[in-house]
Amino acid sequence: MECFGPDKFFNTPENKHLAGMLAGVECVWELLLSIKKTVRDSIAPNVSGVIKKGHLVTEPTAILNGQAIYGVSFQLDAPDGHFVCWKDSEALVGAALILPGALLADELIEIGPGALVETGAMIKGPTIIGPGTEVRQGAYVRGSVFAEGGCVIGHSTEAKNTLMLKGAKAGHFAYLGDSVLGRDVNLGAGTKLANLKMVGTPFRFEANGHSKLVNLHKFGAIMGDKVVTGCNSVTNPGVLLSPGCKVLPNVTVKSGHYPSNTLVRNK
Repeated sequence: MECFGPDKFFNTPENKHLAGMLAGVECVWELLLSIKKTVRDSIAPNVSGVIKKGHLVTEPTAILNGQAIYGVSFQLDAPDGHFVCWKDSEALVGAALILPGALLADELIEIGPGALVETGAMIKGPTIIGPGTEVRQGAYVRGSVFAEGGCVIGHSTEAKNTLMLKGAKAGHFAYLGDSVLGRDVNLGAGTKLANLKMVGTPFRFEANGHSKLVNLHKFGAIMGDKVVTGCNSVTNPGVLLSPGCKVLPNVTVKSGHYPSNTLVRNK
């Protein structure tokens, strides 16, 4: 149905696999059913060298050109706001960095150039952590997660079966379940995207005079490009936020479709 197509929510992703994924669906919620397959079809696992020494990382480790480099030195507060790392005085330009105390549960994980995985983060596969993405302290990545690039999976944030387009950020204390975050989405601290409906009735979405019933067991939120949520906001299962929507702090967003640039507040 045209009014619920992915093009109504997202610009075309730069990643060719994600672009193909969006092009292959009619209604945006169909993406939730194909995230795991897309991750599996797209992934180029590159952490086997890291976990040869154990799934729990015990020393600062870089990944550069598919190779694990152990015992690197690093600076997190580099002038450009990101990190730098080096080995024996040689800068490791473009390397990903994994800090001690991170846990990589299996080999079906891809960590892109310039990505940072901090102490206490746990990642399960299949998962793609795109270039320049941060997985911060205490994050729990439960698998079937695709962070395109420049994303943040923040402190004490949990994510599963979730697609994050370029620049999407869930910086602090968030839950992302069976959801899609568009380009440059920013979730305020404590935002929760609930994904399990307590009753078995279908979701109803209405737009431009069209109505659609959707039966999905797990359905979090689909957020178009540049959606912003305030701190401690919650989306009920089955929320479609079109591009530019803003959710005020402490608001519980009811299931349904919200047109572009809607300001969502408690009534």
